[in-house]
Amino acid sequence: PFLRLLEAQLQDQRREHEEEVEALKNEVDAMKEELEKQQQAFLQTLQLSPEAQVEFGLQQEITRLTNENLDLKELLEKLEKNEKKLKKQLKIYMKKVQDFEASQATVPAERRQHERNMQVAVQRKEKDFQGMLEYYKEDEPLLIRNLIT
Repeated sequence: PFLRLLEAQLQDQRREHEEEVEALKNEVDAMKEELEKQQQAFLQTLQLSPEAQVEFGLQQEITRLTNENLDLKELLEKLEKNEKKLKKQLKIYMKKVQDFEASQATVPAERRQHERNMQVAVQRKEKDFQGMLEYYKEDEPLLIRNLIT
C-alpha cells in the first residue's frame, strides 16, 4: 500500500513535470517565432530608405500605443465594474448600520447607559500603560509636539 502510494505520487509528479516541460517548450517556440518575425521586420527596415524607416518606426509605435490603449481601456472597465460592486456593498452595509442604530434606539436607556459604562471601563483599562518610552534624540521635538496636542 505504501509503495503504491509513493508510486502514484511519483507518477503524478512526473506527469506534472512533463506538462510543465511541454508548456515551456511551447513558450520557447512562440518566442522563437516572434524573434524571427522581429528579425525579418528589422532586415526589411534596413533595406528601406531613411524616410521609409522613420515611417515604419512610427507605424510600429502607433501599433504599440494602440495595443497599450486597448489594454488600459480593458483595465479601466474592470476597475469601473469593481467600483460599482463596492458602491453596492457600501450601500448594503450603510443600510445594515442604520438598521442596527434604529434597533439600538429601541433598547431601554438604562441598558444603553450600562453598556456605555462598560465600554468606558474597558477603554480605561486599555489605556493604562506603564513603562518607559524609548526614542531617538532627533525625534524629540516631534514627540513633544505630539504629547502636547
